[in-house]
Amino acid sequence: MTDIDPNTTATHQTAAGTFVDPEFDLLLRRAIEMVDAARPMPLSASSMINKEEVLELLQNCLNRLPEEMRAARWLLKEREDFLKRVHREGDEILVAARSQAEAMVQRTEVVKAAEQRARRMVEEAEATARRLRLETEDYCDTKLGSFENALERILNTVKEARTRLQGDPLADLVRAYGPEPEPEPDDGFFDQDTVG
Repeated sequence: MTDIDPNTTATHQTAAGTFVDPEFDLLLRRAIEMVDAARPMPLSASSMINKEEVLELLQNCLNRLPEEMRAARWLLKEREDFLKRVHREGDEILVAARSQAEAMVQRTEVVKAAEQRARRMVEEAEATARRLRLETEDYCDTKLGSFENALERILNTVKEARTRLQGDPLADLVRAYGPEPEPEPDDGFFDQDTVG
């Protein structure tokens, strides 16, 4: 049927620098010519071709596919796998980034809450310290006042004791002889009447 041996692998270099199997090209052209030269069926747009001959040509074409085509198909498959893997890894990175961002936001919220609580605690401590200082000052003032009163009583007692120790001649006389007698009242009605 065809005079081309499918096991022959003659190749030549094209202007683009890649190798193309001329037999592959020849097989494809032959299949195109067979379809083009097929006899038309009466009263129909369809044509009649030899099925076995076309199938054999196509099978030879498939067997003679250039390595570049096979490599390209393999690269396309690898590309799809690579893209799927990259998308999957990208999704994982996004999920990790989102969870990390959420954790950072939560940590930020925790830090804000801790700072607010610390501020409240400091304010409460300062208010308590002010209250305690004022209470302490009032307590000390009260105690000092009572000490002052006690010291005044003690001072008066000491003064009296010193006065007794030093002696008061007038007081000694009064104690020794009693108080001075009161002058007796005059019979005069007025003091002016008695002066004269």
